[in-house]
Amino acid sequence: MTRSLPISALVYFFVMLLLGLYFAFAAVQGPSGLLRRVQLQAETEQLIRQRDALRAEVDQMRNLTRRLSDDYLDLDLLDERARDVLGLVRADELIVR
Repeated sequence: MTRSLPISALVYFFVMLLLGLYFAFAAVQGPSGLLRRVQLQAETEQLIRQRDALRAEVDQMRNLTRRLSDDYLDLDLLDERARDVLGLVRADELIVR
């Protein structure tokens, strides 16, 4: 005589198996899952690099602004900017194109 499991035990087993698979899938693929976390970390690193590049650019612009301010005037920078923006040339210079 063979013993078989009752149907309710098999149904319970499959329901628990499906629930376990669902929660495992949600832990990996869900909105708060492992893959989303890796994606967010990569985005965070990219944004940090962009922020650092922008900070460097802002620092450079602050330096140029300070060098052209009334408190501290860098005559070489002023001469360079006037030549670039206004197209000025001194009388004793040659232009080679």
